[in-house]
Amino acid sequence: MISYHTCPLATLGGKDTGGMNVYVRDLARELGRRGVGVDVFTRSQDEHVPHVLHDLGYGNRVVHVPAGPETPVEKEKLADHLGQFVAGVEGFAQSKGARYDLIHSHYWLSGLAALDLRASWGVPVVQMFHTLAAMKNRVARSPDETASAFRLDTENRLLRDTDCVVAATQAELAQFQWLYHADTRRVVVIPPGVDTSRFYPIPSDEAKEFVGVPRDRNMLLFVGRVEPLKGIDTLLEAMALLKQQGALDRHPMCVAVIGGDPDAGPDRITDEMGRLKTMSASLDIEDVVTFLGKRDQDTLQYYYSAAVAVVVPSHYESFGLVALEAMACGRPVVASETGGLAFLVRDNETGFHVPAGDAQAMADRLRRLVEDEVLRTRLGRQAAEYARNYAWPLIADQILSLYGTLLKKHA
Repeated sequence: MISYHTCPLATLGGKDTGGMNVYVRDLARELGRRGVGVDVFTRSQDEHVPHVLHDLGYGNRVVHVPAGPETPVEKEKLADHLGQFVAGVEGFAQSKGARYDLIHSHYWLSGLAALDLRASWGVPVVQMFHTLAAMKNRVARSPDETASAFRLDTENRLLRDTDCVVAATQAELAQFQWLYHADTRRVVVIPPGVDTSRFYPIPSDEAKEFVGVPRDRNMLLFVGRVEPLKGIDTLLEAMALLKQQGALDRHPMCVAVIGGDPDAGPDRITDEMGRLKTMSASLDIEDVVTFLGKRDQDTLQYYYSAAVAVVVPSHYESFGLVALEAMACGRPVVASETGGLAFLVRDNETGFHVPAGDAQAMADRLRRLVEDEVLRTRLGRQAAEYARNYAWPLIADQILSLYGTLLKKHA
């Protein structure tokens, strides 16, 4: 597997860490359980981290390949180091006597590396995008949020030249067709999975004690990268509306935001984090909104279970792994009706849909969930049942079937 721009072991909530990291890590672990050997190659971003780690178990490895400076590099400049990265992967394989049957690449930059490696090794390439440039550009609210023409061209090339593309949902398949005008006969829809051995309902009082939330407080939760695309400002506006309506007086609420680095100094804090903190103050909701920063993936189940609802207000999500994890923990999800979220979250069954950017609609759904315990319990129970359909063993069966089909064709 190739995850060039971000390590699957990185702490969640950072600038480039999210659902894709979890996907790569958990799929590699599940494949390891089946006896499949997996090496995950990523660019080294810290010279103090060992270049080879066995944190995936089952003899499988994460290999940090030096390519450019061993420090974080802006995505726009990462393509400059792809040649060195590919050479490093080839050098590692040769030094270990490793022979790979197949390459599974994640994100467009990894796909470029995969095509070069296919030319050397003669093995098939499975590509996953996780996010699409064309969709990001459709919802971008400033030039800084738009993807480059180079990325768009590369995604078109990968849709054309890789052996197979995995789409997370039918929505992504449709986007390949109507935004990229791609031939989708080699596209297979297989959703991401969830680790149901970790994400399952924990009694609310036990979860609240772990995360430090008073038992009588209703906590709403956001988990993800802190960037404009994630729509956190809509959640803040919804909370301000609930405060104006007196809902916070009748039912004490707080919002926890997991992601980003809220304690960074003035010279290091991101523009979006600074904007959201300023916005929280101007809306007079500083007393109910807490920016928690990054959290280890292995503690998230407590935060999900301590929440009365999890909010995913994104303007675009190719899938929405946070929503799936929350549902697996038995929590209803209030999500934007966009991209993969429109397929994953079932309105009035596992949570609620709201139009992206509609703070009034979000405030209405959140108020209903907080005020109506019967509704909340029903949606949470149905969410947990629904999420079991995405357990990793079931998803890995589909991935392995795809691998087998490609290898037979290749042979």
